Amino acid sequence: MRQDHAETTSGSTACPKGKRAWWRFARSKDGAAAIEFAILAIPYFLIVFAIIETFVAYTGEQLVGNAVDTMARKLRTGNITVGHNPATDKDRDQFRQQFCNEISILIKCSAQEVATPDKLWLDVRSFTSFAQIPTTVPRNPANSTYGELDTSSFAYSPGGPKTINMLRAYYKWDVMTDLIRPYISNVRPTDSSRPYYFLIVETAAFQNEDYP
Repeated sequence: MRQDHAETTSGSTACPKGKRAWWRFARSKDGAAAIEFAILAIPYFLIVFAIIETFVAYTGEQLVGNAVDTMARKLRTGNITVGHNPATDKDRDQFRQQFCNEISILIKCSAQEVATPDKLWLDVRSFTSFAQIPTTVPRNPANSTYGELDTSSFAYSPGGPKTINMLRAYYKWDVMTDLIRPYISNVRPTDSSRPYYFLIVETAAFQNEDYP
């Protein structure tokens, strides 16, 4: 009697093998974390890369600003001149090389970049008054919010003692992360083969000292 009862009870609670396998699969949480991570990994890393790239871009901007201040001080004090003193005279390429040395910790300039600007542009000019110094970024087409940089007016012609001068540096910083490219880029080339980029602009306006 006991044996029959046990068999009846066992038979009433047992499940077919197929159902038991499906039930274990449905209840199993093995690998759930890996699947969730795979789903969230792409947006997560995009955000991380965007944060890092934004930080590095603005660090580069600060570096270019420091270089402008340093080179402007050398012009203002007569440590760099043009056609004034053979000991301090520097031509355009020599000046560009010195500027590149100032930013070399993060931005590298090749010999070709020094001779033929592609990313780094320097505009060094003398004016009769501070009011004549341009206050806007020259773009092509003119007055365009996101137009290409217009370099046609750029020169290397600093004045001598007591003259009013401007040193302005432009650097085309490539933005690699698609997520932030539309938000920090301020130049959007019409040529679709070139991506949007962040144009770093730093300016120093000063009057040279009355150096000998």
